[in-house]
Amino acid sequence: MHLADFVAGSVGGAFGVAVGYPLDTVKVRMQTQTRDSGVWECVRRTCRTEGVSGFYRGMSMPLSTVSISSSLVFGTYRNVLHLLQELRHRGAADAPRKADLFVSGFAGGVAQVLVMSPADIVKVRLQCQSELPDSRPKYRGPVHCLLSIARDEGLLGLYRGSAALALRDGPSFATYFLTYNSICDALRSTDSSQPGWTVVLLAGGVSGMCGWAVGTPMDVIKARLQVSGVSGRRYRGFFHCLSHSVRSEGPAVLFRGLTAMMSLRFSTVYR
Repeated sequence: MHLADFVAGSVGGAFGVAVGYPLDTVKVRMQTQTRDSGVWECVRRTCRTEGVSGFYRGMSMPLSTVSISSSLVFGTYRNVLHLLQELRHRGAADAPRKADLFVSGFAGGVAQVLVMSPADIVKVRLQCQSELPDSRPKYRGPVHCLLSIARDEGLLGLYRGSAALALRDGPSFATYFLTYNSICDALRSTDSSQPGWTVVLLAGGVSGMCGWAVGTPMDVIKARLQVSGVSGRRYRGFFHCLSHSVRSEGPAVLFRGLTAMMSLRFSTVYR
């Protein structure tokens, strides 16, 4: 097991949440609303009605779990990659194949779903609470939200949208790790075994944007399923949500919030 990867994932994930959470709130609100408002309109509306604190609703939940989920991503990725290299009778010093990077990244993204799904649905519900039809807040905080979902919807309610979450994070992290390693390999100087910090920043930013471009359609479906019923709209499942959203709002709805997340993914680079 590679302890350094678990630690790197924990620290990097925590900093990523703290820096990027306001943009994440904007993204979630854009995805779950029926009107197609832009990033700045959503920012202005939040500032006007809720103040700066409105951008940080529910942040304590992802902060408390990001160390575990990020560690699972990085740790699973590294260990699956090591296993694949051993199965191919290749040493750890040998450059991994592109297919191995993709498969390892996919495994890392899916591995975190079991832990991340309950925290994510709490985060999304709290972020969207001001957007809900009832003006009085339904949830008093992260713990109350978690317990309310478990009581009213059962334990499986905490995993609503988990299939879309897995379909988001598997391909997204597969794209991220493949792109990151490809850029580092292409730009690494011939006399150095490790890429410089400028290469790491560039590779992390570009790969994060590519990964999110792949994952955005499933992120939209995930968010809508997580607030289904609470938001006034009720979806019967993954395919009903997908077909209803595209039919009523057009294919562009699957990329709603992408602009905000492109900025977020480039600003929260970690290796």
